[in-house]
Amino acid sequence: HSACGTERCAKVKLRSRPVLSLRAPLSARIPTRIWGFSNTIDVFCVCVCVPYLNLLLLAGNRPEGKVLETVGVFEAPKQHGKYETGQLFLHSVFGYRGIVLFPWHARLYDRDVAKQEPPGAHGSKEVKGKTHTYYQVLIDTRDCPHISQRSQTEAVTFLANHDDSRALYAIPGLDYVSHEDILPYNTTDQVPIHHELFERFLMYKASKVPPFVPRDTLRAWQEKNHPWLELSDVHRETTENIRVTVIPFYMGMREAQNSHVYWWRYCIRLENMGADVVQLRERHWRIFSLSGTLETVRGRGVVGREPVLSKEQPAFQYSSHVSLQAPSGHMWGSYRLERPNGTFFDVRIPPFSLESKKDDSPNGFLPGPFTSLA
Repeated sequence: HSACGTERCAKVKLRSRPVLSLRAPLSARIPTRIWGFSNTIDVFCVCVCVPYLNLLLLAGNRPEGKVLETVGVFEAPKQHGKYETGQLFLHSVFGYRGIVLFPWHARLYDRDVAKQEPPGAHGSKEVKGKTHTYYQVLIDTRDCPHISQRSQTEAVTFLANHDDSRALYAIPGLDYVSHEDILPYNTTDQVPIHHELFERFLMYKASKVPPFVPRDTLRAWQEKNHPWLELSDVHRETTENIRVTVIPFYMGMREAQNSHVYWWRYCIRLENMGADVVQLRERHWRIFSLSGTLETVRGRGVVGREPVLSKEQPAFQYSSHVSLQAPSGHMWGSYRLERPNGTFFDVRIPPFSLESKKDDSPNGFLPGPFTSLA
């Protein structure tokens, strides 16, 4: 209230479901000022005012001597077209600040849409892919500690370039973001995102819109690592208001004990689209390899966690890896979730293919920083 100077406002948590309803008013209430502490984010609040929509970035423990500062001004979200390299944004689900590096045009296979369509001539419902835009982005490192319980910030991994076929490296603060998850904004700050790769990939040009343009190092990095970064297929399915989205990535092939081992990583987001609080308890995977093997994997939670999905914290996103001794395969499965009354229900993981590509060394040009996951 003190920041926007009016009592005619209602606060809504950015990371809760109501933020989705703010997308339409955003374009009608431009300009929109974003306020916050310059070095920390804990709780996001939105003050809906007339004529401004002010975003306050509030710290849980306010540092002594710190005051609210203007971070930027919201822009109207794009209903058509794509965002350009250098576009600043807030993530509408996880709430972090980021910047677009470049777009990916993926095929989205949405089984929810297929369920709504009438069966085909033979009584089967074919899942048809539709083009959907995603973005490779950098996450502001100041925000990483505050989203680590909801989304991994070291989700983009690469195979190491040596004899250890199981060694993996991650680039912290690199993410893939769907077009509808972006809440764009602009700022006069020439270094608005804190990330070690920001100034190595982008440079400020006041005459451009947005004013952050790609350096040659970004173009070279994208070209060299295109096969290992490329987002091509996205799979989505909803069961009892729990939506599961899967994005598989081929990582490359390594030799181990006189055999070829093919690696993939897969990124999964679980999102509670309903009002009931639920908790993920178990996972059940079926992994089929072209070599003819079928493996079953069961276990508690995912990546060592049993996340709670609520209206306040509706989403959880993580990445994991799988290896096969064949160039292709399939994965499918389910999650078991628990309701507050102690009952359980299963949520389908949409089936997806594991396809290899022409192999090459993926780490020939990877500007740091790196974190070894081996």
